[in-house]
Amino acid sequence: MTSRHPALVMTAAVAVFLLGSFYGFRLLTADADTGDEGPSCDTRTVAAGDDLTSNLVAVDVYNASQRAGLANRVSINLQRRGFLAGKIANSTSKVQPKVAAILTTDRDDPRVKLVAQQLGPDVELAEPDIPVDDNVVVVVGDDYKKLAKAQTKVQATSAVTVCVPIVKIP
Repeated sequence: MTSRHPALVMTAAVAVFLLGSFYGFRLLTADADTGDEGPSCDTRTVAAGDDLTSNLVAVDVYNASQRAGLANRVSINLQRRGFLAGKIANSTSKVQPKVAAILTTDRDDPRVKLVAQQLGPDVELAEPDIPVDDNVVVVVGDDYKKLAKAQTKVQATSAVTVCVPIVKIP
């Protein structure tokens, strides 16, 4: 079975190749669309006396245990309770809690109190020896079993400013 119009087929193939090459080259050399991204988060303030809810608190979880993936599991369980996911990694802190520790310079921070309730009565509060940002930083140890039964809101004892990430929908 032979084609009756080999020249026409070859011309069409070359035309498709040239158009594809031209379009591909334009995409390859085009400037990146770096339009104004705008703010990455929405800053909100919870006044003293108001409820601070878990959906306003971001938590970084670091694994100081010998169990692989523990920080990820703890972060997922906190997200199920409405907390915002932060960083998840192995701990480089010298703090080695039996169950869990929160690294904080402000033990009275309502965000710290809310996360501490989730971790249970054995949670330790320690001074940070690793860089921390505005998120609550949790370090989990070998004896961590599960989150405690706790409410996902606490009354703010002082004004708290939080940065809630903005999710852009294309």
